[in-house]
Amino acid sequence: MLRSKTAVQFNKLVARSFHKHSVVRRQANVSSGQFGQVFKSAGGAYTPLDTFQRRHLGPSPGNVKDMLQTMGYQDLDNFVKNVVPDQVLTKRPLKLDAPDRGFTEQEMLRKLQDVASKNDWQVKNFIGKGYYGTILPPVIQRNLLECPEWYTSYTPYQPEISQGRLESLLNFQTVVSDLTGLPIANASLLDEGTAAGEAMLLAFNQAKKKRSKFVIDKRLHPQTKSVLKTRSVPYAIEIVEVDTYDVDAAVKILADKQVFGAIVQYPATDGSIISGDALIAIAKTLHENKALLGVAADLMSLTLLKAPAEFGADLVFGSSQRFGVPFGCGGPHAAFFAVIDKLSRKIPGRIVGVSKDRLGKPALRLALQTREQHIKRDKATSNICTAQALLANIAANYCVYHGPEGLRDIAQRIYGFTSVLASKISKETNHQIVNKNWFDTLTIKLADGASSSRILQFAYDKYSINLFQVDENTVALSLDETVSKEDLVSLCQLFGASDDLPTTLPHFPTELQRQDAILTNEVFNQHHSETAMLRYLHRLQSRDLSLANSMIPLGSCTMKLNSTVEMMPVTWPQFANIHPFQPPSQTKGYEELIASLESDLADITGLDAVSLQPNSGAQGEYTGLLVIKNYLSSIGQSHRNVCLIPVSAHGTNPASAAMGGMKVVPVNCLEDGSLDLEDLRRRSDQHKDDLAAIMITYPSTYGLFGPSIKEALDIVHEHGGQVYLDGANMNAQVGLTSPGDLGADVCHLNLHKTFAIPHGGGGPGVGPICVKSHLAPFLPRHDVVDMITGVGSEQSISSVSSAPYGSASILPISYAYIKMMGSQGLPFSSVIAMLNANYMMNRLKGHYDILFVNEKSTIRHCGHEFIVDLRAYKTHGIEAIDVAKRLQDYGFHAPTLAFPVPGTLMVEPTESENREELDRFVDAMISIKREIDLYIAKDPRGAVLKNAPHSLDDVVTSSDWNQRGYTREMAVYPLPYLRYNKFWPPVARLDDTYGDMNLMCTCPSVEEVANE
Repeated sequence: MLRSKTAVQFNKLVARSFHKHSVVRRQANVSSGQFGQVFKSAGGAYTPLDTFQRRHLGPSPGNVKDMLQTMGYQDLDNFVKNVVPDQVLTKRPLKLDAPDRGFTEQEMLRKLQDVASKNDWQVKNFIGKGYYGTILPPVIQRNLLECPEWYTSYTPYQPEISQGRLESLLNFQTVVSDLTGLPIANASLLDEGTAAGEAMLLAFNQAKKKRSKFVIDKRLHPQTKSVLKTRSVPYAIEIVEVDTYDVDAAVKILADKQVFGAIVQYPATDGSIISGDALIAIAKTLHENKALLGVAADLMSLTLLKAPAEFGADLVFGSSQRFGVPFGCGGPHAAFFAVIDKLSRKIPGRIVGVSKDRLGKPALRLALQTREQHIKRDKATSNICTAQALLANIAANYCVYHGPEGLRDIAQRIYGFTSVLASKISKETNHQIVNKNWFDTLTIKLADGASSSRILQFAYDKYSINLFQVDENTVALSLDETVSKEDLVSLCQLFGASDDLPTTLPHFPTELQRQDAILTNEVFNQHHSETAMLRYLHRLQSRDLSLANSMIPLGSCTMKLNSTVEMMPVTWPQFANIHPFQPPSQTKGYEELIASLESDLADITGLDAVSLQPNSGAQGEYTGLLVIKNYLSSIGQSHRNVCLIPVSAHGTNPASAAMGGMKVVPVNCLEDGSLDLEDLRRRSDQHKDDLAAIMITYPSTYGLFGPSIKEALDIVHEHGGQVYLDGANMNAQVGLTSPGDLGADVCHLNLHKTFAIPHGGGGPGVGPICVKSHLAPFLPRHDVVDMITGVGSEQSISSVSSAPYGSASILPISYAYIKMMGSQGLPFSSVIAMLNANYMMNRLKGHYDILFVNEKSTIRHCGHEFIVDLRAYKTHGIEAIDVAKRLQDYGFHAPTLAFPVPGTLMVEPTESENREELDRFVDAMISIKREIDLYIAKDPRGAVLKNAPHSLDDVVTSSDWNQRGYTREMAVYPLPYLRYNKFWPPVARLDDTYGDMNLMCTCPSVEEVANE
């Protein structure tokens, strides 16, 4: 028999490990009502079977029926009416650019293939300007970028179950520190332009905001200049552009006592390399003036070129894109940022450092900067919340795979090809090379009578090559590791030179070449075969918990399914190989995708226009507020600068408002968590003459639908303010209500939350903003390329990101999610997210206090998330952190810790978790409650909480088990399912002492930060 008795017994044993819960109160008809019809829509003899909704939504129809019965509901419609106030429910059906039922998975792939085919992806892009062709090693593509263990994990705030990513990010920091020559590097920023903005504000804050001038090199990339302009306006910073190659003239300007810092591009956007003597003179002048020197650098060039630190740079930043990350029409790409020792406490973003676990063994963790905005709020020096961890991990492992010699070989080849081309153009044509030296970029003044427009068109038509147009008589080109001998021959022919190439390549000039060793750490010198690299990547991923292991129930973070069919197009060359500055005539596929996605997002939010440029949620907040400020200025209301923000808001809200030049005024919340309307009226009356906006999250940060939201928005409008709605909790709104229906003027959306883009271990993110028509003219423009969907106008703010559409290459994910869910599935998704949350809450409320939703409150339902209140146990010695760490022993990432209320856990299951997984988490929490009771009763077994999590090393080697009071089995197998499905935390609990950081920076733990 194929089905043996042993197999049957084994399957029964496994099944018994997973508890089933069904408390029947009255029969539920899951298919009745508006929302139940979704279950019926899959019927019909000729209906395709590969529908997406049944794959994305976790609970089956039978699960939904049982869950409704457990809570005493007859159908989903009745449930929704009890959760979402009737006054906010919209009657407006969604009208998406997709079938109502949504595309099936195969239909979606065919549709995306058709869209992608409209991009010219086979053209060779030598446009440069900070974006370069690169070869992503297949072993990294398949086993990192396309691997769910890497792209579905969360930010490593819980270090014990994030050791793999932390190690990889530490490698990234080491690469940056080695190549820049500076001792402290962070674990990535959003892109080069925003990193430049962070550099400027760091220098501004270092000067205590008492100086007003910032000097930039005229040879800075144009998109970086645009972002700096945007960042400077709210702080009234005057940007002064100088020619740093005219050292005497530059030094005179830099000596101005109002100058607080400067940025030099190295190599410059025209390809030239400033001399070391010039950089030393600039640094000396700035330092004598107690100002800072920033350098925008290229990491590939720094494998050969002298490090900026050698010339006195205080901070160095740039993009790591060319270390294996494709163009992707502009992103996502990991920026880097490094500083001198004395700026270690000022560096923005996250830093990974070395600490030790409970057993005294080395372990990695994040440091203080990780959540600065959540502590300092409007006093924070940055609103940075998202990094580009996934892309930083690609860049780091690109360096691991190639090693120092491999990187130098690539860089030397790039320089050699560039030098051959420069020599042939100079010697064999009448064109003139403008830059006297170079690494990879040539700026070429064309011979008399030659038109750059004509040569660009000829290059495309004849050779399928794109160059960059500087002006009507000048072009520029940048070579990269993808350039072949045949490409070089084509370039020679294009400019009228012969195609006979020298047999050897020129070597990098000795006077420019660095002499120190780079990447000497063992990790960069031992994984150069594919076998070794594969095993290294697998070893790292096995030390991390991701959605491939279990649900990640983080409130406010919406860790939902990132489906395979959504992810597949990201690495298609038709999307990946597009340069962000390619002519629009070559990017019709992106144009179609972006226009359709913008239309769908406008419909979903009930607003009129969309900008996809912001590449993080916090950046979306910042952009939305700048749009409001510019609108107010246009109607003669520029004096309005007060932003009202509820005390429950995310820390990024007040930080973004402060960065936007607004004065933050807090608004109180009531005991039940809802907005205090009386306090809102008082604040609005008090600031009626200078009220600019309110920032509000709906459902609230506490996960509650407040019935008075429209009244609150009316109050602000009556006092002349605009309404900004934070989109963090949009997953509970889609198709049920919307920012526009509620009365908001602008909202941002976290595409990495509601719309299925994966978190990638701490980024990428996308934070587009949607606005009403009166704000549309102020949406950000781009100063290098025309926005292909016509967003913005002459009144637009300057760029907020380096690329016109931010992280464009991951937009197909949200596009596919929306199209496959369809106008029927999207509202149903929100309903199931709330059903899952309320089901879990109802199972847990007999064991834990649920904040705001309890017998003392009139509220009986949460929205899509709920807060488990653990504060009462603190007097007994149990903290929320103990529960968070113990959950790791049960195979779960903790819910959101200490936010929005210290001493609590905020749980959000999302719609894509099935009933069995919800029950498994609830069972774990109930089991932990029994352990809490043991601890309070002073039963020795309760100590299991304080020692959690328990690593395999702890179980095998620790000699103190006889004194612990609990068994090894209780520590690691507290519930039956763990014998079959166990994730082992690779290290024991990390202590809360200061760490070594391995980069000479000491910072407190993330838990300290969260609890401040």
